[in-house]
Amino acid sequence: MNNRLLLPLATLVLALPLASRAQSAPARTAAPLAVGTVAPAFKGVDAAGRPVELKQLLKKGPVVLYFYRGQWCPYCNKQLSQLQDSLQLLTAKGAQVVVITPETQENIGKTVEKTKAAFPIVQDLGFVIMTAYHTAVTVDPATVLKYKGFGVDLQKANASADDVLPVPATYVIGRDGRIKFAYFNPDYSQRVSVRRVAAAL
Repeated sequence: MNNRLLLPLATLVLALPLASRAQSAPARTAAPLAVGTVAPAFKGVDAAGRPVELKQLLKKGPVVLYFYRGQWCPYCNKQLSQLQDSLQLLTAKGAQVVVITPETQENIGKTVEKTKAAFPIVQDLGFVIMTAYHTAVTVDPATVLKYKGFGVDLQKANASADDVLPVPATYVIGRDGRIKFAYFNPDYSQRVSVRRVAAAL
C-alpha cells in the first residue's frame, strides 16, 4: 500500500478516540421510583468502613433511604441534624436509616461533624446508587458556575469529572423489598419531615 495513504488513515484512526472523549457524558435526569416497585439492590461502605447492603438490612426491618447533596448544602445539614435529633421516631419502629451522598469520604466527615450523624452515610462512587434510585441529576453549566462563585466545586467535592447531584429524595423500603413511601421534590430547599416518614413505616 502506498505510504502516503497510510498517514491520513492513521491520523483518522487516532482522532476517533479523541473525538469520543471530547463528547460529554449523557445528561442525567431524575424521576421518582413508584411506590410498590422493588427497591434496587445496593452495596456500599459507610464512613466508618462498615459494609452496608440493602439485602442484609431488610432482614432486620424496613429501611429508610435518604439522599443528600453535600456538606456544603445548608438544607442538607439542617435535614440531617433534624434526622439525628428525631432518629428514635424511626428506630422505635424497627427501621434502619441509611444516607447516600456523592461527596468524598473527607467531606462526609465534615457532614458528620456538622450534624452529629450517627447513622450510616455511604459515598456513592460513580453515582451508582443515585442512578438506580433515579435521583441523579446533571447540573447545568450555569448552576455549576454559580456554585463555584459560592466556593463549591462539585467535581472536587465529589471527586468526579461529572457535575452530578442527587435530588434529596427519601424512600421507605418495606421488609418485602418494595418501596412503601417516596418523597421526591426537585426543589432542594424542601425536605420531608421525620414524623411524616415515621408515619409511613
